[in-house]
Amino acid sequence: MRRLACAFVLCLGILPGGLVGQEPPGSDSGFRLEQNYPNPFNPETRIPFRLTEALFESGEGVTVSVRIFNILQQFVAAPVALAYPGGEGLPLLQLRYTAPGAYEAFWDGRDRNGNQVASGVYFVQMVVNGRTAWMKMFVTK
Repeated sequence: MRRLACAFVLCLGILPGGLVGQEPPGSDSGFRLEQNYPNPFNPETRIPFRLTEALFESGEGVTVSVRIFNILQQFVAAPVALAYPGGEGLPLLQLRYTAPGAYEAFWDGRDRNGNQVASGVYFVQMVVNGRTAWMKMFVTK
């Protein structure tokens, strides 16, 4: 039954929260969540994202969070920020960015307990100043 549900979700392209995939994710919000690479991946991946100048027009920074969820919409892990101005390798949860640009997150394919995740579909959620974008990615073993 679980496999049937996964196949149904994949065919429809439905993302967590009942949202249908959008192209490009977050682009109208001043940020863009880009496709992870490699995809599918085993055992690790990079998740690029862009913060546009429009987000920083007020002169203030923005708060960014990136989370990984499984097909059951359960929180799996938070990737780490690469080249983050405040220090590399920090979990990308409510990190403050002060400049526009291209950035990346890194996920080693492990859950928050350090266990390697199973093959399957996972979802990336990016939240910037309360606005959300979703993307799906595939883990293969």
